[in-house]
Amino acid sequence: MTLAEGMRGKGGASAKAASPGTALLVLPACLLVLGLLIGPMLLMFRISLNQFSPTQLMIEAFSFGNYARAAADPYYQEIILTTLGMALLCTALTLVIAFPAAYWLGRLQSRWKSLVVIATLFPLLVGNVVRSAGWMALFTREGLINTALLKAHLIGEPLTLMYTPKAVVFGIIAVVLPYMILTIASVIESIPRDLEDAAANLGASGFSQFWRVILPLSAPGVAAGSILVFVLCMNTYATAVLLGGPRFKMMAPAIFDQFVRGNNWPMGATLAFMLLAVTMSFTIFGSIAFARRYRAR
Repeated sequence: MTLAEGMRGKGGASAKAASPGTALLVLPACLLVLGLLIGPMLLMFRISLNQFSPTQLMIEAFSFGNYARAAADPYYQEIILTTLGMALLCTALTLVIAFPAAYWLGRLQSRWKSLVVIATLFPLLVGNVVRSAGWMALFTREGLINTALLKAHLIGEPLTLMYTPKAVVFGIIAVVLPYMILTIASVIESIPRDLEDAAANLGASGFSQFWRVILPLSAPGVAAGSILVFVLCMNTYATAVLLGGPRFKMMAPAIFDQFVRGNNWPMGATLAFMLLAVTMSFTIFGSIAFARRYRAR
């Protein structure tokens, strides 16, 4: 038996010996997830199978009629497509904006790096409602942007910035940008600088170094950050309501309207599970596609 085989044998034996203790360590977290996440989801799924009643709130039933009506209704189809399109667009734009900042942060060698990380995290300490209110102060017809452009004589009348999809895109990107930057930066930080120097010594240009070295090695961070940001974009509520206005509908505000304003709990639960299904489908598909491409490389 070789030394490597002996070490593998000892490692396997120790792993098997430690498995019962490891299972006990994981058990509290599993029970917490089951109690706080899986349980309410199962309850909501059961509610989605009931029938709505204007007088009794809902009638107990076991029917998938709510799902069929929601899937066939053009109104809800448009909301799902709008939510999915906004999530994909915001994820792509966030990735493009965040990657240069993440690369700079990951390669930063300074005693002030901790302060830069804290500054990147600082926007997360402010609630989405407060940040949306700040964007509203910029985007209104009497806001800072229109006032500055009018005083500079660059426009003749105020621009319509509020209650538009563009305002929602700006607001969502401002919310999710720190997640993408920090996720990618943590991976780039682990990539040895020697690889870039070796590529430069072999005559690779800056773009070739990025395309052939940095981007493939940072792919796990890109995938993890994109999935996280996509999930957050799919479930945005305050930004869509405050910056998009009443005419701009996404899934989270539509679910809120069904539960609170319409008192239609079965339909609200149905839309919530449809949102969950769409989000999980795209997340799983993206994870599988990335894993296959990464293994191929």
